[in-house]
Order: sequence, then structure tokens, then C-alpha cells
Amino acid sequence: MKASHLTSPPPGNERALLIGLELAEDSKWDHAESLQELGELVKSAGGEVVDTAIQRRKSPTAAYYIGPGKANELAVFCKTENVGTVIFNDELSPAQSRNLEKVFERKILDRTQLILDIFAQRAKSKDGKLQIELAQLQYLLPRLTGMWTHLSRQSGGIGTRGPGETQLEVDRRRVTEKIARLSRELNEVRQQRSVQRQGRLRQHWPIVSLVGYTNAGKSTLLNRMTHAEVYAADKLFATLDPTTRQFVLPNKQKLLITDTVGFLKQLPHHLIESFKATLEEVAEADLLLHVVDLSHPLYEQQMAAVQTVLEELNAWGKQMIVVFNKVDRVTNPALIEHCLHHYPNSVAISAATGEGLDSLFEEIEHQVKSWRLRVKLVIPNHLTALVAELHRVGRILDTSYTGDTITMTAHVPPQLQGKIKPYLVDEGESVAEEPAVDRKKFKVGPRVR
Repeated sequence: MKASHLTSPPPGNERALLIGLELAEDSKWDHAESLQELGELVKSAGGEVVDTAIQRRKSPTAAYYIGPGKANELAVFCKTENVGTVIFNDELSPAQSRNLEKVFERKILDRTQLILDIFAQRAKSKDGKLQIELAQLQYLLPRLTGMWTHLSRQSGGIGTRGPGETQLEVDRRRVTEKIARLSRELNEVRQQRSVQRQGRLRQHWPIVSLVGYTNAGKSTLLNRMTHAEVYAADKLFATLDPTTRQFVLPNKQKLLITDTVGFLKQLPHHLIESFKATLEEVAEADLLLHVVDLSHPLYEQQMAAVQTVLEELNAWGKQMIVVFNKVDRVTNPALIEHCLHHYPNSVAISAATGEGLDSLFEEIEHQVKSWRLRVKLVIPNHLTALVAELHRVGRILDTSYTGDTITMTAHVPPQLQGKIKPYLVDEGESVAEEPAVDRKKFKVGPRVR
């Protein structure tokens, strides 16, 4: 391994060594990209990447994740190069973390801990801080064993003789109690957000959520559309707390647009659980704008990662516009034309320059028209799958239960017209899908990076 010769970092920056394990079934390209992304996360957290080490093995070792010989070799390198933090590209088990700390005598972090640290830096709102603290405690709980090597009993005295509790048990109980308290507080946050959403529903304004991979340009697009002045920077997870702003389309249709936290490959499941109070804004949206960084070489993999998270949130299948962003950085115009042809309901824009925004507004107008359809349905109780789908991809305005039926008033997308037709009691407008609007093709000439 050869150390990188970098200039001295600013005071306070941590010098970090990145370590990845490449398994036989891994793609070398994907693994290299994952490590590069880990380096960007380190920079976003305020650190400096000194070097990157990769070991190829058939499987991780139970004790050190990497081989023991490689661990000793890298420990020597860290002492020589004054590396203070060692960061692994995958989540480590509690035992692996303890063993590696003994070998390296340095701070050992994994990808999950690094993401949690960045989120802790970025969270500004009360609910954001609650969600981060909950995720950190959930991560810490199974790792408490290694934090107490002595496991000494509490001090004795009158009334304290007997088995008592170890310090480990006391800390585990305290962490568990704090997790329960934070969960209760977050439930209150969810209820408050639910009340806010009900107020928006009464206005009958379509709700649009910006989703996408981290650093795809969601906050920049929100600022461009609404002059929101949300913090936006060329770094991963630059913004964390959701921001909702009003926007008026050229046809005078009013919308509410919400910017959400960016997604990431290998995003820890418990982190998604902790942030459901925030991400519920995605699940409740009428329309999703999936912002994609088209200038990124692995934009398709990033799109797949976003789909995975949306599926976990039960939001995949909603009406969606794919917004290919950063076309001002794309040097091959054929790539833009290919994406627009391959992905339906897609547009190509540059949020930074404003290029292509007219096409985006036109597509939003076309998509939102279908949400003006208000229907009343009477559905038998046993059709739970249909009711669940209406909640997932529609917008429920009113629900009542009578005997063996459910009466619902809802805004529904056109693709459900076949399923709901037998249960319509007051159709109002026709449920036929509107004809597609011919949009001008987006054209962009070759540009220099």
C-alpha cells in the first residue's frame, strides 16, 4: 500500500484510513465506487482521507473482518503516518470493533457510525435531533459489552449486599429506557406532522416530494423553484431536515413541495426506521420528483438504491417524474436523449442554471391534472389489498365504516381506474386517463466539464 502525499489538513481535521473488503462475488467497479463514496462521506464529516486499503478474501474473518496479518500491517502504517481514525466500508460486529481497537490502538468506525456522525452534525430541528439520537442509541445498545472491561459490581453497603447489577447492566437498562422515551417523543412528532398534513389536505393542494440519492441536487432544485434559501452544497447529506414550500405552476395551480433527506446505498435499516417521522412526508406525497445526478457515472445504481428505500417506505408505485439533473455537466448529449427515451415521464434539467425547468413545470402540470379527480367509493371490508393500495398510491380525504363496507372519498391516479370502477358510487368526472401532452424535446449541446 502506498500512502497518498497530501497537503496538511486544516486544524481539527481528522486523518483517516479507509479499509474495504472485496469478496469474490463483488464487482470491482462497484466496490471501488463504494469506497470513493465512503471517502466523500469522510470529507462531508470534516475529515481527511490519508489512504485507502483493499483486501481481497473469500469471506470476512469473525475476529477482525479483515485478515489478522493485514490488520497488523495496517496498524503499523497508521502509527507511521499519524492516522487517528480507521474507517471500514461495511458494518462491523461488536466483537470485531473491540478486537480491531486493540490491534490498531486507534478509533475504529464503520460506515454506519460515519453516517450517523454526519447526520448528527446536520440535524437542526428538534425532531431531527431526536431521530439521530434514537438511531445512535439503537446502534450503541448491542455494543455496550466492549465499553466495560472490568464489569465491576456497584459499591456495597447496607441494603446493597447480594448479586446487584453490573455496570454493564445498569448502562444497558438506561440506554433501553432512553430509547423508549425517544420513541414516545417521536410518536408525538408523527402525530404533529399528521395534523399538519391534514391541514394541507383541507387546502386540496397537491403535495410533491423531492426524493433522490444524496447530492443529486434536490435542495438546489427547491431553491430554484421556490427561493427557499435552503442550505445546498456539493457534499453528501448537506441538508437533513425536511423543508416544505409553496409553489405556483405557470397554469396557476398551487403545490406544496417538500425537500427530504437524501438516500444512500447501504443505508442502515434502523436509520430508516428512526427517520420514518421525516420520511413519512414521502409516503404521503401525491407526486414524487425523483432527482437523479445524470453526470454521475453510476446514476443507474443510484436510482436502484432510491427505489430500494422507497419500497421500504411503502412509497414505490406512486406517480413519479424522473428529473435528470446536472445536464450542464454531461458531455455526451446522446446520454440525455437515451434517458428521456428510456424512462417515461422524465425531463432533463440543470437546477444550478435553470435549464429545462419549463419542461419540468409542464410535466408536473400534466401529472397533477389526474389528481383533480375526486371519487367516492364503497368497498367491501374483505378487499383489504385494494384498501391498502388506495392508501399507498392515492390520497384519502375521508373514511367511514358501515357494517361490512368502507366508504372512502379519495383522489386517485388514473392507473387505478379499472380496479375502483365496480365500487364507484358518485363518479363525478370521468376516470379516463387524459391524453398525453406532447412535450418539446429537451436539447442540449456538448459542454465542457
